[in-house]
Amino acid sequence: MIDLYTWSTPNGRKVSIALEEFGLEYRAHPVNILQGEQFAPAFLKISPNNKIPAIVDASTGRAMMESGAILLYLAQTHGRFLGDDEWETLQWLMLQMGGVGPMLGQAHHFLRFNPGKAPYAEERYGTEAKRLYRVLDARLANQECLSGAYSIADMATWPWIARYEWQGIDWKDYPNLKRWYLAIADRPAVQRGYHVPVQVDPIPRP
Repeated sequence: MIDLYTWSTPNGRKVSIALEEFGLEYRAHPVNILQGEQFAPAFLKISPNNKIPAIVDASTGRAMMESGAILLYLAQTHGRFLGDDEWETLQWLMLQMGGVGPMLGQAHHFLRFNPGKAPYAEERYGTEAKRLYRVLDARLANQECLSGAYSIADMATWPWIARYEWQGIDWKDYPNLKRWYLAIADRPAVQRGYHVPVQVDPIPRP
């Protein structure tokens, strides 16, 4: 049994989707970041950086924070979803952790939540979002997923692309990424994991 501490954000969905894909038994514990629950002392014992998601694996007694580390832990512990080449998978996972997540997160902050307040920042992060979309689209031109076979790199990246409406994206410019996005959106495990820990609106479909 794995205890998952999470909220309905792209980072949180990475791990709930992964747990569904791996077919592991887990309990989801909502951590409402809008109400500051991530700062509760009990949660800080599991996630010292006061960020979701975090897990506690009863089978090993290990507590894990940081979504990328959790995905690697699950993949290596269970020997699955490492793609056709583990190093290729790690490269694309690291791109998500260091680029796609942080940059699209900034695009959300300025383009969706604070429009008109910082035109320079809106242009900077909007442009970077489109650049990253081009990188992903080019990668997917000749292969089904980011490292060949479906992997934790796809599980990490897809929830961020699922917020394309917040990023000012015109899908006609990214046909390969759109194909990949819709194929993953159709996976039953993704559909289940998307609604953890609470039921939300349907998965967006361009």
